[in-house]
Amino acid sequence: MTEKGTYVLALDEGTTSAKASLIDREGEVIGEGRNTFEQYFPRPGWVEHDAEEIWEMQLKSIHDAMKDAGVSADEITSIGITNQRETAVIWDKDSGKPIYNAIVWQDKRTAEMIDKIEAEYSDLIKSKTGLIPDSYFSAPKIKWLIENESKIQKGIDEEEVLFGTIDSFLIYKLTCGKIHATDPSNASRTMLFDIEDLKWDSELLDLFNVPYHILPEVNESSDFYGYTEKNLLGREIPISGCLGDQQAALFGQSCFEKGMVKNTYGTGSFVLKNTGEERCKTKNLLTTVAWSLEGNVDYALEGSVFIAGAGIEWLKDSLEIIENLEDAEKMAEKVENEEDVYFVPAFVGLGAPHWDQYARGLIIGLSRSTGPNHLARAGLEAMGYLSRDVLDEMERETGIKNREIRVDGGAAKNDYLMQFQADILGSKILRPKNLETTSLGAAYMAGLSVDFWKSKKELFGLCEIDKIYDPEMSEEQRERSYRGWKKALKRSLDWSRNDLEV
Repeated sequence: MTEKGTYVLALDEGTTSAKASLIDREGEVIGEGRNTFEQYFPRPGWVEHDAEEIWEMQLKSIHDAMKDAGVSADEITSIGITNQRETAVIWDKDSGKPIYNAIVWQDKRTAEMIDKIEAEYSDLIKSKTGLIPDSYFSAPKIKWLIENESKIQKGIDEEEVLFGTIDSFLIYKLTCGKIHATDPSNASRTMLFDIEDLKWDSELLDLFNVPYHILPEVNESSDFYGYTEKNLLGREIPISGCLGDQQAALFGQSCFEKGMVKNTYGTGSFVLKNTGEERCKTKNLLTTVAWSLEGNVDYALEGSVFIAGAGIEWLKDSLEIIENLEDAEKMAEKVENEEDVYFVPAFVGLGAPHWDQYARGLIIGLSRSTGPNHLARAGLEAMGYLSRDVLDEMERETGIKNREIRVDGGAAKNDYLMQFQADILGSKILRPKNLETTSLGAAYMAGLSVDFWKSKKELFGLCEIDKIYDPEMSEEQRERSYRGWKKALKRSLDWSRNDLEV
């Protein structure tokens, strides 16, 4: 499929904002729109979004990006979509309206449900999906929605509702209900998809009581999905790329070869390692589909840290001790050493490699000399420690040392954090000039599908490195600091379980 045009439009729907970027053939962003939307916390551990608001903000961001660049719809070759993964939304087939708020990937309401399922079906789930049973994934969220919202069960019985992760919902809205589809990278995060057979698994559907007819069709990541409705953007534009956000960042970082690693610092922190066409068996990490392209599938090993930048947001919004990420860097640099103050931001439990749904956040090591600067530093360093937990596990499970890590996301701008990450890992950190690699990955997938770019080799040449951070910390100091982290983290484990005894 070949389409004429000057730019690719990338939609990047995240956990707190909906973004749209217009990207040229050199991989440069020439126009951008970003709009935030509300997060809802109806109960402790519950996190929801209004999916209709997400759609409205995404559409507004598209028009904002076009206005910012001075670009008309005729100049847009195709659209690529990337999105927060695992977040589950069920909507009415006819109206396209969500029936219940989207349940966000961070949500923990299904923790006890997963405990019961894990006891009997952990090996089955791991073998088919590459995932560790956790409330993080979509399947228990769908089961909860079906069991707790009568309109959804009625809609299922009458075949009037559909399920999707956010990519599917946006595709449905952009095509005005003509296309209900996803790609393998997103499907692999639902805990309902067999990542070797590349299809929805009937045994898992039965386990979570999910009917097949509400699920989207699974296309390749770089593929023609359908055309946008003409009156939305001014003309019909092909949607030709779809990837989960972390897989998109891996692709956008040009991590095309087996063994290449990236770490994205966003609301959470996500480390992915390309393992090529072979699925890597793992105990404490996840195996996921990286992407499907031209009939071939690449897999990745993944470690998901649930709270990264959100920890700094908490210091800003709840404790009100910092104003922004840049402020945290300046404050951290005023502290000569960490003085054994550690911040474990386990607000919604711990992800890889700990997998403790009942862990909760703590700040430990406080003394009379502790002040806001120490907390800001501890908040930044927590991101580095949590990433090391994952990267050490990757080395153990693959036997391949992580000699360099490519980084992206908002917090990668922070020089203090990047240097600390290099120090605590003892590895090089490579920061690209363009940190919006998630959007780039979505654009690249869409562009390849319509011959906007011809090959991955061409894309690799577009990735420019801005700065390389070499380790400066001594081995003795590195391991001393990390031992303190592990001691603090251990105190946070299993804190919120109902049977906690005093």
